[in-house]
Amino acid sequence: MRILFVTATRIGDAVLTTGLLGHLIDRYPNARITVACGVAAAPLFEAAPGVERVIVLVKRKWAGHWFDLWRYAIRVWWGWSMVIDLRGSLIAYFLLARNRRVYWGETGGRHRLIALARVLRLPKPPAPRIWTTPAQEVEAARRIPEGEPVLALGPTANWRGKIWRAENFVALAERLTAPDGILPGARIAIFGAANEREIARPVIEAMPEDRRIDLVGGIDLMTAAAALKRCALYIGNDSGLMHLAAAAGVPTLGLFGPSQPEVYAPWGKRTAVARTAIPYENLFPPGYDHRTTDSLMDSLSVEAAEAAAVALWERCRDEDNWGEGEGGPG
Repeated sequence: MRILFVTATRIGDAVLTTGLLGHLIDRYPNARITVACGVAAAPLFEAAPGVERVIVLVKRKWAGHWFDLWRYAIRVWWGWSMVIDLRGSLIAYFLLARNRRVYWGETGGRHRLIALARVLRLPKPPAPRIWTTPAQEVEAARRIPEGEPVLALGPTANWRGKIWRAENFVALAERLTAPDGILPGARIAIFGAANEREIARPVIEAMPEDRRIDLVGGIDLMTAAAALKRCALYIGNDSGLMHLAAAAGVPTLGLFGPSQPEVYAPWGKRTAVARTAIPYENLFPPGYDHRTTDSLMDSLSVEAAEAAAVALWERCRDEDNWGEGEGGPG
């Protein structure tokens, strides 16, 4: 059996689709799977069992990237196979596949994972997964060796409006790792992509050198995922890294303002959100332009984020002692 799995360009959206792919891998263990996705998301699927090819869709004028995918797919016999199109690209209707499932992007105000599960008519959304290689696990262990617990920070995002200010991350880390904090004396790992280094720099430079682990731009995406598994707690803006942390199983606190946690919250019982005091509907000023706006996160106080982090930490500690709950949004 063959499966063509067409998924997202952005890392966060792609992470949320990994649960569906994992479900297909479990249900059809002998399937030969082709994944089509964007450049940034491609590493998520390279080590997944059953995936024989990852096609990277590089955006071109006049939707030429879809024509590139069609030229590949039309040469493959899909007649007894399945095409899953999570981009609403119509490519499923141009292939002679036995089963076609298309997601058109509507969530109805529900979490995106719930909407995605309906594509395969699943009663329960499958939790996102990560697949790493032994080499990535070894490199993660080298970057984050055994020792004091690690507080992971994700101070970046794909646009300025979603970024909590650097001084807030610094103040929060100081509180959580203080002698009376939930992670006294913890090491602090800062995560981010190479092109986000200037955003993360104030946070990196403010951390004590003897406890700082600078991973911004220094490792590939899936080594970052393996490194996140070695952390005690992750706190970050709404971003792909936030979803990756939740998929890795680390307790994850997502910081939200100009995006909707009802739709994009990190998924799982070991997750939570802290949101701005100003509601999403009232955050956007007149003449708002996402390309030029400053942060819209200023009404989320350090105190509120700390309270949410402490509550999440205590809940996860209790779950570790008494058993895990079922998956769901934070």
